[in-house]
Amino acid sequence: MLAGTACGPRALSDSDLLKYAASPYDKRSMEGKHIVLGVHGGTKVVVDFPCSDLCPQYTTRIIHYDLEPGPECSARGGVEQRIDVPVGIGRFPVPFCLPKVLAENQTLYKL
Repeated sequence: MLAGTACGPRALSDSDLLKYAASPYDKRSMEGKHIVLGVHGGTKVVVDFPCSDLCPQYTTRIIHYDLEPGPECSARGGVEQRIDVPVGIGRFPVPFCLPKVLAENQTLYKL
């Protein structure tokens, strides 16, 4: 797992993000958590693990910039993308600001 330093969150490279996104995770222990992964290109990267209905089986990992989708996302090098988030007994598309490297390599991304 990636960790910060005493000086603050860890600096993340594109490679770090891809490696983390492709790695397995424990859905039971991460269910409902919100963590700060580090800083990528000067922007904080967070990870949310929402779940609904059948938990922890449907826990989803969403790695994104800690920015609202929109102009600021684009200005900071992010890509606005909708990700299906578990809600009730279904899923609902919610916009997030993703690091460009993750948006471009979704086949590697293990939700």
